[in-house]
Formats: sequence, C-alpha cells, structure tokens
Amino acid sequence: MNELNYGISSSPHTRSRLSTGKVMYDVILALLPATLFGIMHFGMDAVMVIVPSIAAAVLSEFLFNLVCKKPNTLKDGSAVLTGLLLALVLPAGVPIYVPVLGAVFAIVIVKGCFGGLGKNFMNPALAARCFLLISFSSTVTTYKLDGVAGATPLVDLAAGDPVSIRNLFLGFTNGVIGCSIAGLLIGAVYLLVTKGITWEIPVSSLLVFVLFVAIFGGQGIDLSFLAIHLFAGGMILGAFFMATDPVSSPVTSTGQLIYGAIFGLLAGLFRIKGSAADSVSYAIIVANLLTPMIDEFIIPKPFAYRANALTGPRALEKSSGVQFKVPAQAIVLCVITLIAGVGLSGVYTMTKDTIEEQKELAAMESYKEVLPEADSFQPDEALDAQIEAMAGQVYGDSFGRVYINKAIPAVDASGNSVGCVLSVTSAEGFDGNVTLSMGIDNEGTITGIAFTELHETAGMGMRVDEEEFKGQFAGRAVDGFTLNKSGGASSDSEINSVSGASITSGAVVNAVNAGLDFFNNVVKGGN
Repeated sequence: MNELNYGISSSPHTRSRLSTGKVMYDVILALLPATLFGIMHFGMDAVMVIVPSIAAAVLSEFLFNLVCKKPNTLKDGSAVLTGLLLALVLPAGVPIYVPVLGAVFAIVIVKGCFGGLGKNFMNPALAARCFLLISFSSTVTTYKLDGVAGATPLVDLAAGDPVSIRNLFLGFTNGVIGCSIAGLLIGAVYLLVTKGITWEIPVSSLLVFVLFVAIFGGQGIDLSFLAIHLFAGGMILGAFFMATDPVSSPVTSTGQLIYGAIFGLLAGLFRIKGSAADSVSYAIIVANLLTPMIDEFIIPKPFAYRANALTGPRALEKSSGVQFKVPAQAIVLCVITLIAGVGLSGVYTMTKDTIEEQKELAAMESYKEVLPEADSFQPDEALDAQIEAMAGQVYGDSFGRVYINKAIPAVDASGNSVGCVLSVTSAEGFDGNVTLSMGIDNEGTITGIAFTELHETAGMGMRVDEEEFKGQFAGRAVDGFTLNKSGGASSDSEINSVSGASITSGAVVNAVNAGLDFFNNVVKGGN
C-alpha cells in the first residue's frame, strides 16, 4: 500500500487520455488531403485565402483571451481548425478581408462571447460562412478558376449542362476550396478509424439527404443525378467535418441519429425547394440550434440502474432513455412565435392596400422605363378578357412555364398609339419567379425590358439586370430570340448568356419570346 500513489480530486475525473488538443489536431490532419487538393487545383488563390483565415483566427483568439484576462488557449488548436474550416468553405480568390472578417466573427462573436470552446451553441466556421453570405453575398458566391468566373456543378446540372462526376470527385471543378471529395473521404476514414468521429451523424444525414433528393428531385433513382447532388454543394464536408462538431451536436448515439436525420432532411429541402445560395450551411446551423432540445429529450441510462426502481411514467422514461417532459424554453418559444405571428398577420392586413398601391406605382414606373415615348397607358378590356380566360395557365407550348400577366396599350401626349407594354413571368428562374415588363412599339421592335421581380443569386443570376445583358433586347425586331451560352452572338436573334447563369438567362429569353408571341398573335391580331 505504501508504494501506491493515490491522487484525490473532486469530479469530474479524467477517464481517457484523449484531450481537446488531440481531437483538434486529428481533425486538422484529416483536412490536409482536401486542403492540398484545393491548393493544387486553385493555386495561390487558395493559399491567399487559407493563410489569412488561419492567421486571423489565431490572432483573434490570442487578443480576445488577453483582453478578457483568460488563459491562453492557442495550444489546443481549435482556432487553427476554425480558420482552416472557414477557408475550405470559401471560394478561391476572394479578397483577403473576407476570410479575415469571417475568422474574427467566428472566434470573437460565436466562440469567445459565448464563453469559449465548449460553450459555443453553433459551429463557429459555419456561422462565419453564413455571416459572409449575408454581408458579402456577391463576393462569396462568385466562383473563379484561373481568374475566370464560372458556374458550379449544381448550376450546370440545373441548366442541363453535362457534369463530370470524375472531376467532381477529384475536386477539379469550380466551387469552394475544399471541394475535393476524394480528399475529404480520405480524412473522413482517418477520423472514423481513430474514433475522432462516430458513424451516426454522417450516415443518417447522407442517407436522408439522398432519399429526399431521390423522391423530390424530379429524376427518381438516377444514380448520376444523385451522385452529383451528394458530391457537390458541400454535403460531404458538412456531414463528416461540420455537423460532427462535438460541441454543437448531441452527446448520445440516438440523439446523433436524430440530429443527422434533421440535418439531411433540411439540406435536401433547402437544396431542392429553396433558393438560398448555400443549403448545407443553413441546414447545419438550424440543426445546431435543435441540439439542446435533443439532449433534453434523449437521456442515456445511468450505469447500475435498477429497472424496478421506479414505476409509472418515470419508469418508462428511465427504461427507454427518453424524457417525456416538454422544456420550459420550448413553451416560451412557442408563445413568442404565436404572438409574433399574430402581430405580423395584423400588420400585413393593415398595410395590404398600401403595399398593392406601391406595387402598382412600381409597375407603372417600369412601363415608362421600357416604353419612354408613352405618355399614358390605357387598359384594353378585350386584352384583359383574353388574359383572364387563360385562368393562370402557362402561355403556349414553346416557352416553358411562362405566364402573361398584363398587356396594356400605350399612347403619347396626343393620344396616338405608340405600342404596348406587357408584364410576363417565367417560373423557371434559378431562384424562383422572374417577372419583367417589356415595351414593344407598333412595328414590333422591343424598346426595352425591366425587371419587377428578380430573386436570383447575387453576382450571378442578378447580373441579368445589368445593361450588358438586358440591353441586348432593345432595338431589335425579331419573332423570337435564342440563347447563346458560349458568347459572341452574331445575329439580331441571338442573346449572349450571363456567364454562370444560363438558367436565369434562359428564363428571361423565354419570357421575352412569350411576350413577342402574344403581341404578334393576340395584340396585333386583334386589331
């Protein structure tokens, strides 16, 4: 007994040689293959994002701890990991201030202000990406390779353009720096083998995601289609390296399965039905917010628990590991949501008429913009009746899902006809409806187009509202236009597509073509 050395301390007691530093450096090591693939593919543009991001994260943590008089935590590697993860979810070539501001936000706001490592309620790197998406959307969603902006694989897929699964797997496509699936899977296998992560979150999230895409993606069990969705858009990076963050994910195996399923479901929903520039980041952030509730309900059975120690509902709770108590926070949140919903509904009811008046004024301004010679617009009952007879149905068979909203003849100050203005909507924009006003003079020449509804991706689809694109239509008298995706239009009937936004460009061309067809066959045909 005298030779034994006993250490006496209060709980909690160390149960493993595993330390925070080892966990963080294991994840950093696992991310190195994807990082190297990214540097090989994007070159110095990737380096100039990775290095400032890590440096800003480390410096922010050091200064925050110094100012707040907290122990220096740089040795645990968490700041390095946050900076690296943030860099891998950004495009190569973004200005240096973007990763620097993102890293400062991740460390100071998301991590430091909530108490430091272990107390942040969401993944700091992902929170920083969402912050950058909101603050610098056009910059963060512009993907360049060798200095040339281009479309991502998901954009190409949506446009019907071919996507190489081999290049996508290796990371030889346009996208974020950490887009190499091969490099990410090498790191994922390492973490699974070393037990840096467990299988529950990746497996449940990827399985639910693939099932959702197969059911609602419109292509059924098309393996190529499913593989592209699985490999693109950051799903692999999110499933193995972001959602598995031990601080912001549940602690129990059952809780992790539920959490992973929620993440996969939201990622599929946002990807297929949503219009956000990033489905995976927002899905993980929402799942992070649900982690405390999952941990509240899913409680592991304690060691040496006697099954007959309790009877009734409490015994069921203990034996099943599920607690049937509704947290007070959930009740408060529901009440707040209900009050907010009623308040918003009331505000909308009171302002509905004013909103409609403002929309009508905006529409009239767009009419004058596209047909400057017009002094006033005089609705035609016959045209209105023909549009109403369509009963909201798609116009024609050659323009996709295009709808004619209005057709209003225009006159000058002397009361002479100067043409017609049409409001047309295409429901096939990349991020939803694209509604435009187009002016056509009496000779059938387009005098201009203006958008009244446009919600496309900043820096890409939103560029159709620039004069370089929409100005191509003005002054042309043709029966219809064709979209030239390669550029260098050589005839009046060709319209050069916006680079990386062929879906939005195509929706605009279809809307204009439908308007021309309606003008030639209905407006002029009725005169």
